[in-house]
Amino acid sequence: MSGGVRPKLDAPFYTEAELDALERSDPRAALRIARAQAELERQLAVQVPAGAALPTPAELAPLIGEARAILARDGGDLAFEKLEDGVLYVRLKGACAGCPRAPLDLKHIVETLVRRRFPAVREVKNVF
Repeated sequence: MSGGVRPKLDAPFYTEAELDALERSDPRAALRIARAQAELERQLAVQVPAGAALPTPAELAPLIGEARAILARDGGDLAFEKLEDGVLYVRLKGACAGCPRAPLDLKHIVETLVRRRFPAVREVKNVF
């Protein structure tokens, strides 16, 4: 490929058994590969499938309600603010406001619930 741009190839995905075997012989390499693989999986999860439609606020309401019920177990709450360019904006309230775990809850609870049903929503952000 002289003179051309070399295409970027994705790293292979290793199984847990392969990573375990590598960890016994080279723990640093196993950790490096596991981290790179996790990052690739995260990037792939954020990609929006072709033809995926953005939800309406009415379609989001049940998912917001489900997330509110989960957060309420620890005294938290959230409110829908807006959906713009594939980003869902919510306001964390109650015990979630100012909680150090709030970014994790936003990502692992709210974003997971919403993206599972509506993959066109790329991200969920908190507005202050």
